[in-house]
Amino acid sequence: MKPWHKIQLKVSSWFPLEGRNAFRLVTLIVLSLSAILTGLWATGLNLGSNLDPLSSPSTPIAILNPRNELDLSLPAYPPQEPDGLARQANLLTEVRQRVRLEITSYTVQSGDTVFGIASKFEIEPETVLWGNYAVLEDDPHLLRPGQDLVILPIDGTYYQWQEKDQLESVAGSFDAEPGAILEWPGNKIDPANPQIETGDWLIIPGGRRPFKQWFVPTIARGQAGVGAAYGPGGCSGSYTGVVGSGGFIWPTASHSISGNDYWSGHLAIDIAAGTGAPIWASDTGVVVFAGWSTVGYGNMVMLDHGNGWQTLYAHLNQVGVACGQSVGQGGHIGLAGSTGNSTGAHLHFEIRYEGGFVNPWFVLP
Repeated sequence: MKPWHKIQLKVSSWFPLEGRNAFRLVTLIVLSLSAILTGLWATGLNLGSNLDPLSSPSTPIAILNPRNELDLSLPAYPPQEPDGLARQANLLTEVRQRVRLEITSYTVQSGDTVFGIASKFEIEPETVLWGNYAVLEDDPHLLRPGQDLVILPIDGTYYQWQEKDQLESVAGSFDAEPGAILEWPGNKIDPANPQIETGDWLIIPGGRRPFKQWFVPTIARGQAGVGAAYGPGGCSGSYTGVVGSGGFIWPTASHSISGNDYWSGHLAIDIAAGTGAPIWASDTGVVVFAGWSTVGYGNMVMLDHGNGWQTLYAHLNQVGVACGQSVGQGGHIGLAGSTGNSTGAHLHFEIRYEGGFVNPWFVLP
């Protein structure tokens, strides 16, 4: 017997109907049960999808949660890339500091140099000298602990107004613009009614002036006699001898700076060298100055290399060569020290060519 007939007989036992009527009743019951099960299955799918609003891009704004409560919150959208260039956050942003307008007073400490003080206040070393001529007289080797220096807020010169001065002529003498002097806030001048009194000190922004240079002039071996005017170490004769190679070596074991580097107010480098450290000839040459100098260099040696080049070694504790002596490259010429205008042991080293100064960094290995 087929399953359908079994169901029909079972139902007939419950409901005493015969023939076609019993068949219709059974069919109706089966269809009704099928419709109920289909509805329950569809409802379960809808409830499951509504629990995850992001599972479908067409999810409605208002959905029913499992408790059949209306949820009026907006759906969560993924972040969108902005159009054009995106600006990223910079956690290391620098805050621009206020520009200094006033003069600062600084007391020189042990170990200070003009170059170091300039670096500390973010100005050029020339500005330190130009602001303190009464103390340093344009000579960085005159720096001494305890001195009070004027530190300008910007690069330029410092000038005391004289009777009958004119703004245009003062500015011109320092290669500066009159407007820059009037407009600098630290000068406290009213541009509409400029009044400058005799004795007033003014900052000349960007102003420059020639230095009063303190140095021994270049001495050639055939004219060594001119060195006698610069101290007892000056040689008196005219010499001949060995000629240099034109290549240079470091005159000390140290290759680092201790003090002033090369700049317009200091036409040399100060090489770190303790008292008694050996000093040797940077190239082969003839001694044209050997001994004490009177221009602040202390004990000094100058070599003429016979090819247009000269080298100078200053502030020596001891001189180890004599006038007219020929010295080979690397030959001993003395010991380092701190004689003359010096604030500590070091070697003041100059290189010159055809009478002009050459930055030693350009020729040292």
